[in-house]
This record gives sequence, C-alpha cells and structure tokens, in this order.
Amino acid sequence: MSVLQVIAHNLLGFDLIIFVAAALNGVCYYFARKNADRLYRKLHMIVFVPSRRSDPDSVSKAIRDIDEEQVVAMRKRSESLYSVFVNVTSIFPLLGILGTVVSLLPMVSELADMQTNFFAALTSTFWGLVFAILFKLLDGFLSSRMEDNDKAVNLLLERRELIKEGREP
Repeated sequence: MSVLQVIAHNLLGFDLIIFVAAALNGVCYYFARKNADRLYRKLHMIVFVPSRRSDPDSVSKAIRDIDEEQVVAMRKRSESLYSVFVNVTSIFPLLGILGTVVSLLPMVSELADMQTNFFAALTSTFWGLVFAILFKLLDGFLSSRMEDNDKAVNLLLERRELIKEGREP
C-alpha cells in the first residue's frame, strides 16, 4: 500500500475525528472572534479613544447611555466561546498521539502490516500537530482581543461607577 493510499484510508478512519474537531474548532474561532470584535467596536471609541480633545460631557453621556447588562453579557458570551476554542485547541496533540497509539496497537498481532499501520499512526500524529499549531496561531490573535475587551469592560464599569457617584472619569 502506498503512502498516499494509507493517508486516504486513514482520512476515513481516526483522522476523520481530528478533521471534525478542527471544523468545530474553526466554527468556535469564527464566532468567538466575531463576538470579540463586536464588543471591541462597541467599547473602543468610548473607553479607549476619548482623550483631552474629547468633550468630557459627551464621553460621560456615552458611558451612561451604554447598556451595562448587554456589555457584560457580550463579554461573557465571548469568553465562553473563547474558552471552548482554547480547550479544543489543546486536545489536538492528544488526538494525534491517540491516533498513533490506536494505529500501532494492531501491529503487535499483525507484523506483516507493520508498515501500513506505522504510516497510519504517523498521519494521525501529523494532523493532530498541524491543527494544534494552526489553532494555537489563531489563539494568538484572538487572545489579545479578549484581553483588550476585558480591560475595556472593566474600565467602562469603573467609569460608570464614577459617573454615578458624581465624579467625572
């Protein structure tokens, strides 16, 4: 059996689990990023951009007018999706190793098919590592947005509290 045949055969076997997990993780990434970007756009111009050039009254009004419950709910939704994304990302190396073990176990009784099983084992490890690397890279982009949003929501809540107390931020 050629290497390409083994790869094709294994794509219908254990590697399919890895690809399904990758597809689901891609969907999680999309929605986590979409929610994080939506929250960022909602808060960025109010919380971070105002400066000495801005009218303090208009900034205070914008902060007062923002729906605090909606912002907190948006942050919670973003964090939940991000948490799922990060956790699924972390299992890809484990799925690759599990695929290797599953493929190598039959070698004990079938020494004649050792080469085929060995190649199958390597494809699972390969795909697990490829998706782990890919999603870890995407995590680098998303985690910074999540941190920015967390800071923005906390800053917004602090400024709203100051405004409620009659002190301008």
